[in-house]
Amino acid sequence: MHAPRLPLTRDLVLVGGGHTHALLLRMWGMQPLPGVRLTLINPGPTAPYSGMLPGFVAGHYNRDALDIDLVKLARFAGARLILGAAEEIDPEARRITVPGRPAISYDVASIDIGITSAMPELPGFADFAIPAKPLGEFSASWDAFRAGTEPARIACIGGGVAGVELILAMSHALRQKNRLAQATLIDSDTALSVLSSQSQSRLRKALDAQGVTVLEQAPIDRLSEGRIHLKDGRDISSDFIVGAAGARAYGWLATSGLALHDGALVVSERLQTSDPHVFATGDCAYMAHAPRPKAGVFAVRQAPVLFHNLKAMLAGGAFRSYQPQQDYLKLISMGGKSALADRNGRSFSGGLLWRWKDHIDRKFMGKFTSLPVMSPPALPRVHAKGMQEAFGSKPMCGGCGSKVGRTALRHGLSTYHGASRPDVTSLPGDDAAQLTVGGTMQVISTDHLRAFTEDPVAMTAITAQHALNDIWAMGARPQAATVTLILPRQTPELQERLLSEIMETAHQEMKAAGAAIVGGHTSLGEELTVGFTITGLCDARPITLAGACAGDHLILTKPLGSGTILAAEMTGQARGAWVAGALDLMCQSQRNAAKVLRPVARAMTDVTGFGLLGHLQGLCEASHLGAEITFDAIPLMEGARDLAEAGVRSTIFDDNAALLPGIGTAGTRALLVDPQTSGGLLACVAPEHAAQVFEQLKNYGYRAAKIGEMRGSDEGIVPR
Repeated sequence: MHAPRLPLTRDLVLVGGGHTHALLLRMWGMQPLPGVRLTLINPGPTAPYSGMLPGFVAGHYNRDALDIDLVKLARFAGARLILGAAEEIDPEARRITVPGRPAISYDVASIDIGITSAMPELPGFADFAIPAKPLGEFSASWDAFRAGTEPARIACIGGGVAGVELILAMSHALRQKNRLAQATLIDSDTALSVLSSQSQSRLRKALDAQGVTVLEQAPIDRLSEGRIHLKDGRDISSDFIVGAAGARAYGWLATSGLALHDGALVVSERLQTSDPHVFATGDCAYMAHAPRPKAGVFAVRQAPVLFHNLKAMLAGGAFRSYQPQQDYLKLISMGGKSALADRNGRSFSGGLLWRWKDHIDRKFMGKFTSLPVMSPPALPRVHAKGMQEAFGSKPMCGGCGSKVGRTALRHGLSTYHGASRPDVTSLPGDDAAQLTVGGTMQVISTDHLRAFTEDPVAMTAITAQHALNDIWAMGARPQAATVTLILPRQTPELQERLLSEIMETAHQEMKAAGAAIVGGHTSLGEELTVGFTITGLCDARPITLAGACAGDHLILTKPLGSGTILAAEMTGQARGAWVAGALDLMCQSQRNAAKVLRPVARAMTDVTGFGLLGHLQGLCEASHLGAEITFDAIPLMEGARDLAEAGVRSTIFDDNAALLPGIGTAGTRALLVDPQTSGGLLACVAPEHAAQVFEQLKNYGYRAAKIGEMRGSDEGIVPR
């Protein structure tokens, strides 16, 4: 008997993708706790590793080497990843607020959001400087600045270890390009005071060798464009100002009601805050039982204790205590490929230490780049013939518009000849059926998607847009919608949380489209499935697949690539940024695109599971025409080209390609038949309207393109 999927009973929410949480996710993937729904909230799809930041700034590492890919990590851990910055936690209601989405409930939460180097009390800082933390914002700004060619003046506010590492790294990078004009390190007190005198001496020599001017006992009055104004009247010129002083906790923690120390969350030896259901770790936590300076080594060593204690809180069992070491080895980058080691008052420096530090950093990052690739489940030893072929060679990615293959559909529905009522028109291939109600023309369509992302809000928004596209493609305006849900087995409390997130999102999406939700149906199953049945009203005749004319321009309103990217995400081959970009595009409404195209489109459809060429083929057949398309003109999602060239294919790719045997789909051209979820509209527009249409689509923010033209009926589909 097939073993049922275990029900979910508890929500564990991780706020922030810091080093501790990254390690915890890796541990969780290897040893999950059954029954726990794990959620990670983070502003972006990656988290930069602080240990390699100076090396990146100096030019020793590229940008990708700096990032922990949280999308891959969340997939490995079985966690749902919510891309957004938390701005409030309510321990009494056990809810976390992320702007733009329903509140996220938890049974147990853990916070690992790091700190910020922003100095809001310093006049001009927000406008004319960049904080060193958060690292992502700083690294992007520095990457853009160092790409210039003019001589540059740089300055760092803060003479601690972080500030010295950064100014040395920035100076080295600019010197390598013969761009360094001036470098200044400014501290309101004494620089490097936390290190031994021997280490201070070595680093001061390194600063001098890099041409860095060190200003101590130099409090700052204000910043203006290109200038730092000291309180003693001196002005320092700088084209790039970074703040590495006064690192502090994020302000929203102060509204939590949890115990704080200088803005940081006070934690016990169990890493619990004043509320036992909320844990905290890393730089945003203050260890009241053993105060220590902020350092990544503590965050890393807290990970196994946090992993154990979260499980103890969720399942019962004894807790462990975290006792930090008294001192630790400090490895400090010195600009070039040289580093300084400081511990217990002793100091060493040189290239060998940099190579050691580089080895340690790469080994740490290797924990997140060598995650196992997901493989299909093994078949039973004895099984029916044909099971291996039915299973396929790859996991069902869900990024195929949840379509059954077109061959199976055509053969399976071959006996269906359309509607038999005079007031209902249902033609094969059209996006929605046409209903005549009195003197009103109404259209109706349904779409359902099995979850390919663990975030129910993103999944609901994508499904809503996917379903609405059928209405937009017919030139109709959405009217009413019903919701159909299959929920995974879980406790009533978790069902309530999930339904709340889904229905609030569904209401927002349908309201924005002009439709009202009028009912629906729920049932239980193995995995989350979201569906919508939608009606729409037509002011004029519906736009169908028929009606195109030879010479019409083919206009596509959204890039291709979602099927390939989602297939790659399932097997850990896609970068997190690519996946996040694809999800954003899938959430993009085609309402304004339909508004632009409705008055001028002669024929229109949306691009979904059969791929661009499959849907174009349907349009050509209905209009009795051929088409010529220009492949290089087709917009592609970021990462889609790289993945297609690497041979990544979605589940029903082969079936789509088989229906167009005369068209080559090797390499990047595989994207021509890549199944799409919530794809763009494909419209046939007369040449005289094309320029105005493009201008309007561009103004609405669409990455639209003319990808070809309709041709005579005997030409077929010809890609160029």
